[in-house]
Amino acid sequence: MRTLRSSARIAIVMLMASMAVGCKLDGGASGAGAAAGRMAGAADAVELVSVPAGELSYHPSGEYLKGGYPVTPPQAVVRFDSGVAMMKRQVSQAEYAACVAAGACKKLDGVQRDAADPGLPVVGVSWHDATAYAAWLSKRTGGHYRLPTYAEWVYAAGPAYKEDVILDASDPSDPAQRWLAEYALETQRKVSVDASLRPFGGFGENPAGLQDMAGNVWDWTDTCHTRRHLDASEGAVTTTGENCGIRVVAGPHRSYITDFIRDPKGGACSVGVPPSNLGFRLVRDDAAAGAARPLREELGIH
Repeated sequence: MRTLRSSARIAIVMLMASMAVGCKLDGGASGAGAAAGRMAGAADAVELVSVPAGELSYHPSGEYLKGGYPVTPPQAVVRFDSGVAMMKRQVSQAEYAACVAAGACKKLDGVQRDAADPGLPVVGVSWHDATAYAAWLSKRTGGHYRLPTYAEWVYAAGPAYKEDVILDASDPSDPAQRWLAEYALETQRKVSVDASLRPFGGFGENPAGLQDMAGNVWDWTDTCHTRRHLDASEGAVTTTGENCGIRVVAGPHRSYITDFIRDPKGGACSVGVPPSNLGFRLVRDDAAAGAARPLREELGIH
């Protein structure tokens, strides 16, 4: 009997201790646990902009060849019957930090490692980092979030998007003409772009209400780098190679970046002036939430 009473007293003490710890973690105004909770709550408040249905005519990404020589991609037309629901701004440092605190995202590198400002975009992230965050946010909120395709990004950007291809016709058999045109295009871009981060909205809003679409943070897209050949006589396009280890990033100009790269200035860009910073914003695609996952995704291959 004495043993039972002792056991009961021990159980009561343990219960009171656990309750006290629980109150401290839940109600404390400071500490890593409380900070992570506040950041996680912020991640749930996703502000979306609904770009209405419409049509896009643009020059698609990728390498186009005609007779073995590089040429400008022909214009493509894409119809968005359901519009595009895209994040008003890029994912913030605090939101990404919440994903790190939850163990679902990798810590950032260098000076960005402890960045957790809710008013600044997260930078120094790879395509894999962005995809991991999208999966975590989808699970947390019950919505289906993913990186946009390049076409979706261009459509949402509207007037903020500037066509960044060689538009003047040149003789494909004369490589010198192409090289001169590429050089002229590069000189139109700023060789040195201020990479200092600005608060959200620091680069303005486009007519749809999306912020900083042409700022100094380039957005990862889910579009793979492709190589396509144009038929010299019929104008038909055939795709001969798709490299999903390289993804398209969109900003003041488009670039092709290896999917694990976090610092675009470390030789990650294929040619030309590299992006100043790599960040991301997501689209919400509930129509895809119940769809079967691609075999590549099921196998963990990206």
